[in-house]
Amino acid sequence: MKAVVVHGAGDLRVDELPDPVPGPGEVLVAMEWGGICGSDLAYWRHGRSGTATLQHPMVLGHEVAGRIVELGPDVGGLTVGLPVTFQPAQLVGDGLMPDRLAGRTNLYPQVRYFGSAAFDPHTHGGFSQLRAVRADQVRPLPDGVSTRHAAVAEPLAVAIHAVGRIGDVTGRTALVNGCGAIGSLVVAALKFAGAETVIAADLSPNALLVAKAMGADETVDLSAATLPQDIDLSFEASGATAAIGNVLHATAKGGTVVQVGNLPGTAVTAVLGDLVTREITWIGSYRFAEEIDDAVAALGAGLDVAPLITHTF
Repeated sequence: MKAVVVHGAGDLRVDELPDPVPGPGEVLVAMEWGGICGSDLAYWRHGRSGTATLQHPMVLGHEVAGRIVELGPDVGGLTVGLPVTFQPAQLVGDGLMPDRLAGRTNLYPQVRYFGSAAFDPHTHGGFSQLRAVRADQVRPLPDGVSTRHAAVAEPLAVAIHAVGRIGDVTGRTALVNGCGAIGSLVVAALKFAGAETVIAADLSPNALLVAKAMGADETVDLSAATLPQDIDLSFEASGATAAIGNVLHATAKGGTVVQVGNLPGTAVTAVLGDLVTREITWIGSYRFAEEIDDAVAALGAGLDVAPLITHTF
């Protein structure tokens, strides 16, 4: 089979690899679509993503969907031909969590993830013609949801998790700063969850067009305007440390900021004074737990991710 393999910084190849064989409790999936994540780009450009450094060649891709073509031994409840996407996270060990973290499996200390070099040996991703996958990681698609759109389920789950960090957003006004893929999906997740008004802000007119198509009620071009003020609920989705101060300042006194944009793991300079003087609650949001199920259900209920898909290769 062919697979997209990163061998090192700047060294990305389409390699010929042996066809996988599903083991006990696994299924073999013919991959049909995959979305390119910022972490895939980081491995290609720098040979690392966050604290994970490439040690060996690795198949990229964790935003993927396809169809089951073979069942391994001891697999029930699934059928050949079934369209599926995946929970790309696999807990390493007994899976036990302290009571205070019950259900928050995204914070489990050791997690293998499709297309991640966090462990050695690395965990291959799904940018390949075939992949053997544990049956409990498979998520069947509802009727009417294409594998093309299901490839967006994983980042949609990230956005749904971020919105869920707040709780009920029904009738609320929210600001989303940064309208890349995750920011635009946060817009969609907020509207799907019942937010009344969502304001999207970015420096890129094209990104704002996507955010608008994903449901933003208002957009702010930050190359020509500033963020609105006194917003009770803000989502910082750019991951740009220079933006943090402005988002904190735009957030109303006693308001909440959800940090969903991935921040650097190194020392940075940021203006944080408003965090104290406005008594702002600043919440982190990391990947997702089982919101992949919510994402698949949302796609089945009509949440449209088509505007996010800008290019096909």
